[in-house]
Amino acid sequence: MLGRPSFSRPGSFRPENLGPNALALIGNLCFTLFVLGVLIFTIIAATYEPEDPLFHPTTKITTFLTSTSNATFKSDNTVIKTGEDFMAANQTAFSSFINITDVEKISAGDNPESATAEGNSADCDGNVDTPVDCRDPEVFHLMMRAAIERFPDIHFYRFGKSVPGPEAGTCDMAWRFRPKEGKTAAFYKDYRRFVISKSSNCTLSVAEIGDYHSGVLARKRKKHQTPGFEKRPLKQEEVKSLPVVGEVVNDSLPVVESEGSFSHGKYLIYVGGGDRCKNMNHYLWSFLCALGEAQYLNRTLVMDLSICLSSIYTSSNQDEEGKDFRFYFDFEHLKESASVLDHVQFWTDWNKWQKRDGLSLHLVEDFRVTPMKLADVKDALIMRKFGTVEPDNYWYRVCEGETESVVRRPWHLIWKSRRLMDIVSAVASRLNWDYDSVHIVRGEKARNKELWPNLDQDTSPNALLSNLQDKIEDGRNVYIATNEPDHSFFDPLKDKYTTHFLEEYKDLWDENSEWHSEMTKLNNGAPVAFDGYMRVSVDTEVFLRGKKQIETFNDLTKDCKDGVNTCSAASS
Repeated sequence: MLGRPSFSRPGSFRPENLGPNALALIGNLCFTLFVLGVLIFTIIAATYEPEDPLFHPTTKITTFLTSTSNATFKSDNTVIKTGEDFMAANQTAFSSFINITDVEKISAGDNPESATAEGNSADCDGNVDTPVDCRDPEVFHLMMRAAIERFPDIHFYRFGKSVPGPEAGTCDMAWRFRPKEGKTAAFYKDYRRFVISKSSNCTLSVAEIGDYHSGVLARKRKKHQTPGFEKRPLKQEEVKSLPVVGEVVNDSLPVVESEGSFSHGKYLIYVGGGDRCKNMNHYLWSFLCALGEAQYLNRTLVMDLSICLSSIYTSSNQDEEGKDFRFYFDFEHLKESASVLDHVQFWTDWNKWQKRDGLSLHLVEDFRVTPMKLADVKDALIMRKFGTVEPDNYWYRVCEGETESVVRRPWHLIWKSRRLMDIVSAVASRLNWDYDSVHIVRGEKARNKELWPNLDQDTSPNALLSNLQDKIEDGRNVYIATNEPDHSFFDPLKDKYTTHFLEEYKDLWDENSEWHSEMTKLNNGAPVAFDGYMRVSVDTEVFLRGKKQIETFNDLTKDCKDGVNTCSAASS
């Protein structure tokens, strides 16, 4: 035995060795497969370029840009979700609202001897003809009580001080509010005209409260002026970051204070490309890539505020130039939250000071040059210049590949135009924020029996009446958002409901409206048309503020939103 080698081939097949050898063989095989798997995964990870998340939707971007409730407002040709849609409506932040007992407490504190809902009738002799003093706390408290009682479907958070109206016996007052069942993280501002009457015994009462935004003299709040009465929320800092629809909008263009400030700045500009006149989703996806890169590089984004509106939103079915970013989005919020400059102002300053101050330009003509490679560039201006070949000339290509995990699109900086949202608030206010809403898709889909075989029948008046009877109570105000041009088609619904359509409220954007006046001023004196994107944006937002929201493809038909056999894909 001393002369035998330690490893004998025949011995390895002895019965007592078969078990250990088999285990060793299996272990080696598993390790080999593991190494191969890691190698294959590494190769795929190194060479994989993700599909563009807008035009080849992944679950992540589909969830982000379209409603998680499988809403039938498609993201490719209607309104896109923006930053405020994704702000959590933390109800604890909105729990501290003003109620009638709060007003009664301060009324009793100001006038402990006599304070009633109708006013104080003491010392009336000789005062019957005395004009109503809108600044009198008694009048202010009376107006607050009247507003709370008149509008039971909203919560009040702040009352501005009442101010004299244009006529004797009228007072204007503003307030900040939210609908009781509000789902969005936002506040609204209204200001109305009150008619105050005085009886023969000097008792005061509110005879009339005007329409939405009728109290124009109370609209503007003076700088540093304290509110008349406010109940501060528990989370004050969180509330300060929320949009307030109805406030005066200041979307003037930012300017550089001095030559020194300009020369010490660092700038980024995107030039050219194929993004112009694309749909609004495409526009924002590319714009936010540029804004995200500017923030990553700690540079000011030089932006072109002019927009070419895609033909899918225009009545002429042609692309329309001459639009403005501020028509559709909240530029005030953007300029206060990020460093941006209008390109016209920038090039004026650049041409004035560039040579004198030795400002240099770094040109980038390949979208594959990542922002990470530009982090150490010292030049005053980085210019990304895009070519003419699509899709490689789309701005969003910069944020693909490895950049996707580094540069984040700052969606929270883009809010919808507060002027458009004020129209939404006006419509909801005329309905006292107490209505249900139905979105009814017809049009081309209803005519296409191959992809949507049941839609036409399921959205017929008789089918709607049958379907809605278990969902919406009789006699309710029902707002109908629809692409059906003939609204008389829905007349049979009037037997059970009071129906409303967007066109009923066109006085909110016609030539005599506040919106038209402000937009004309913004557009250097040229009138602005209420275009298709504005229309669908307002229509969508009014729909979303209904107490009950009935969707076509969720609630009214078994057809799939994107055609036959696509329901599982749409919901995944």
